[in-house]
Amino acid sequence: MKNHRLYHFHSITEYHRAAGLANPAHPLISLVHMNDLTRPLAESPFSIVHDFYCISMKRVKNVKFKYGQQASDFDDGVLFFMAPGQVFSVEFETGNLTHRPEGWMLLVHPDFLWHTPLAKAIRQYEFFGYSVYEGLYLSDKEEAKLTDIVQDIRQEYLSYIDRFSQSVMVAQLELFLTYSERFYQRQFITRKMASHEILGKLEQLLTNYFNSGALAQNGLPGVAWIAESLHISPGYLSGLLKSLTGQNTQQHLHNKLIELAKEKLSTTNLSVSEIAYELGFEHLQSFSKLFKSKTNLSPLAFRASFN
Repeated sequence: MKNHRLYHFHSITEYHRAAGLANPAHPLISLVHMNDLTRPLAESPFSIVHDFYCISMKRVKNVKFKYGQQASDFDDGVLFFMAPGQVFSVEFETGNLTHRPEGWMLLVHPDFLWHTPLAKAIRQYEFFGYSVYEGLYLSDKEEAKLTDIVQDIRQEYLSYIDRFSQSVMVAQLELFLTYSERFYQRQFITRKMASHEILGKLEQLLTNYFNSGALAQNGLPGVAWIAESLHISPGYLSGLLKSLTGQNTQQHLHNKLIELAKEKLSTTNLSVSEIAYELGFEHLQSFSKLFKSKTNLSPLAFRASFN
């Protein structure tokens, strides 16, 4: 088996040189067209780590990419987002790249966002933590919209740089991310079958966990454990739940826990302390506070309403 190489690129200029491209026109932001790449990094398989943001629209035949939990092919094209420090792996299905890749990559170094509101706000876009197979599948119209924006960014940094250039490009990048967030929300809705299948698996996973007695021993399952069990990233799970239920993963867990607490309070003779223990609470006060915040009643008042 061939050795798996890891490439770590600290700067956009370093990446350009490795890919056989001329030095970037701007050292901190660059739009790379895939058909301009002249030098493959290595024979498959290999992995890449960037110290900068990478937003990619790629179509590549006979290639499997891995980023996060699962592998995905890019035959149909998909948009995905990588934050600095994340690992992206490539494996050619036939051993060699037989088709030239299509699409583009927008590379943005964190230093480019320095002293702008987007420097912090970019961390709020959860899709930078999604796995590659949770990429954004765009309609032709959506793809054209986003491609127009990145071309505007390219045109800006190719023009004479002045004191307005950074502000213009940051505004364009923020517009790109806002449209991406909108299109992800559309995807959660239009790909309902896949979304509801994940939701069904989530409910079964939580039911099995709650019925196993694990709550008393381990407390509520962590969001990372749930996402790993479902083979999706925590951010994608949270985004999907928000779209389908209006709640994030933690809120969903708490609501399911309260429903179980209501069942025990209304159908058993267990004391409130015993119920709190069975539900994984170390302190009765914590259970009572959560229960009241969700129902506007104390556990004892809720039980009394059934008598």
